[in-house]
Amino acid sequence: MSFSLNEMEATAKRATRGAGYSWGQAEEASKATRWLCMQGLDGAGTLARLLERGLTLNLAAHRPSQIECPWNAEDDLCPLSAGSLLSDSVHLLKTNPIEMQNVTMPALLLPFVSNAARLLQEALTVEIDGVQVVTDGDRLMVPDTLPDTAQRVVVSRSASPEGSRMRHTRAYPAPEDWDVLNHFAHRTYAPATEESRLLGAGAGLSDND
Repeated sequence: MSFSLNEMEATAKRATRGAGYSWGQAEEASKATRWLCMQGLDGAGTLARLLERGLTLNLAAHRPSQIECPWNAEDDLCPLSAGSLLSDSVHLLKTNPIEMQNVTMPALLLPFVSNAARLLQEALTVEIDGVQVVTDGDRLMVPDTLPDTAQRVVVSRSASPEGSRMRHTRAYPAPEDWDVLNHFAHRTYAPATEESRLLGAGAGLSDND
């Protein structure tokens, strides 16, 4: 399956909203998913697996409970909530690393880290249970796959990456992941009413002969 990055972003936004996140977080999730796909990573699968975990049933339990490190929550830490806090706390990285604990789908943190690197105008390293990712906001060094859960994630200042991944202009989601996203996306569609059905019928109900 192949879709434009715009199609991927739009579907990801509706899917995230359909899963119970706010429109603001849905916007961030869609841009993060697009960014992962552009880097040749499995953005669709990463988001699909996050939404299937049903964190929005009690999202407060998955938000960082304090700004002091390490960041953790009552339950697994949501990468969208942690990523938003990271965007608001970029200044903290000038003096100390930011550590997070028990993060689910940590790959979704990478777009937020890339943005932080651009704001700081220097490279950052993300260590995910020993796996290292480096970005300067433009270039990215990352393995093809990352774990679905991480006991420890550390974001810190580092030297610039020595190489970069090839950029992709289309998304290639697995069919089952695309189906999951569309399942959640359909929850945002208003149910048809008799009035909407009549309006949708258009000229078929009129006789212009």
